[in-house]
Amino acid sequence: MVRKKLISFSQVYVSSATTSSLQYWKDKGAFTTTVNGEIADEADVIFLAVKPHILAEAVAQLLQTYTPAKATNKLFISVLAGTTLAAIENILQEVNGARVMRVMPNTPLLVGEGCSVYCPGQYATEDDINLVKTIFEVSGVCELVPESLISAVGALAGSGPAFIYIIIEALSDGGVKLGIPRKTSTMFAAQTVLGAAKMVLETGKHPGVLKEEVTSPGGTTIAGIHELEKGGLRATLMDALEAAAKRSAVLGQQKHN
Repeated sequence: MVRKKLISFSQVYVSSATTSSLQYWKDKGAFTTTVNGEIADEADVIFLAVKPHILAEAVAQLLQTYTPAKATNKLFISVLAGTTLAAIENILQEVNGARVMRVMPNTPLLVGEGCSVYCPGQYATEDDINLVKTIFEVSGVCELVPESLISAVGALAGSGPAFIYIIIEALSDGGVKLGIPRKTSTMFAAQTVLGAAKMVLETGKHPGVLKEEVTSPGGTTIAGIHELEKGGLRATLMDALEAAAKRSAVLGQQKHN
């Protein structure tokens, strides 16, 4: 958001349980505090970005230290995995006029290539929705989904990068096996994945069509694809996503019990 000049660090307020984790923000020129209520008093948009099991403690401290007359009609954006809109709205019910948006981003957001989904709470307004889209679209793509799909998208976009890192590492290992220096092999593997992804996004073609465009009859690519199919790459990735989604749903249920 700062790189895209939507805001400056002087407009950012950050609270944390420890001062050590605030030093980065302080060095950037943000306002820092260990008192959560000060954030509720001063900020218009408040991100809930703690581990899910810490949420109740963090909000309890907010309620003990905020100024009710100042902390009204605030927008709370939750990025907590497995924590439902209903649960967040319930824990914030004492904050007058609190509105909630649930967002599930992924780590490539840090380099401007994120994949985020969001769903609005019952009190969220059209302006809140537009604001969330503006905030997250500067760092990638951002789409509205029903809350029932959050776990599935979390598996695809949230866990997916880890699966791709393994693929990049494996491609790099293959290059090293063929004699390519590690640094060069990793760079080429990563760039190949990046380039292939951009081809899908920018051409609008189905991945299968793009695959066919580089798969000549009797050529090198089809020989490699044959090995991937023998190894069950497609089924393994599909199973991995399903396992991640199921685990996310289980963890979310455990937090609410």
